[in-house]
Amino acid sequence: MKDISVTIYTKCYEYNELNNIHKQLVDKAKQTAKLAYSPYSKFNVGAAVLLDNNIIVVGNNQENAAYSLVLCAERVALFSANSHYPNNKPIALAIAAFNEDGFLKTPISPCGACRQVFVEVEQRYNQPFELLLYGEQGTYVFNKATDILPFSFSQIDL
Repeated sequence: MKDISVTIYTKCYEYNELNNIHKQLVDKAKQTAKLAYSPYSKFNVGAAVLLDNNIIVVGNNQENAAYSLVLCAERVALFSANSHYPNNKPIALAIAAFNEDGFLKTPISPCGACRQVFVEVEQRYNQPFELLLYGEQGTYVFNKATDILPFSFSQIDL
């Protein structure tokens, strides 16, 4: 037997340390989070994806009384971007969430389904995209979205 260690690198920025593009994405994610449909959990999530044509596509979580039918903000944004701009690669994706107490102090982490979609999107376009996880006390910035899903299942496994 041998141990395998997985190391993930990220940087944590205060909002005022983000570059202008990252600030714009975080702002869009926060704005769209406020428009989420979350009557059951009262937990709103917004996502904003920047495409290589400089268009920003947003998405937010959409709940349903049948909880398994809920769609996460990240997938809504990426799938919407893909339906409208299938030939444009994602460059960066920002995610922000708030609840009844306001925006979360620490960054929100995407669910497993969203992480798996990130893997497929990066493979589809043969290019990584940055992932920004916003929190009031700092924003985590990953150079590639797949960094948060080591040992992922992908097309090479088929």
